[in-house]
Amino acid sequence: MLRKDRVGSSAWWSVTFEMPGAAEAEALSVVGDFNHWDPERGRMKLRKDGMWARTIRLQPGTYRFRYVSGRGVWHNDPAADGYEPSGLGEDNCLLVVAAE
Repeated sequence: MLRKDRVGSSAWWSVTFEMPGAAEAEALSVVGDFNHWDPERGRMKLRKDGMWARTIRLQPGTYRFRYVSGRGVWHNDPAADGYEPSGLGEDNCLLVVAAE
């Protein structure tokens, strides 16, 4: 799931990425254009409600992203704004942060 909230009157948006804890992961990261696809920079926390979550701030634009478990299993987000081929045989998720 994706939740997008504008940060005050600034150009920044707070984007919360969420995945169910049943994503067969002992660790989960959200990786994409916004963190150079680096799992260390996108580590998510497992909440008490069983959801993995991570909130980051982004400026308007279109970003590619995916989730990756600590075991290297990749997941797409069914709530993504769209999908496009990654060039590696799978699709990347798209996140669109629109300027209002």
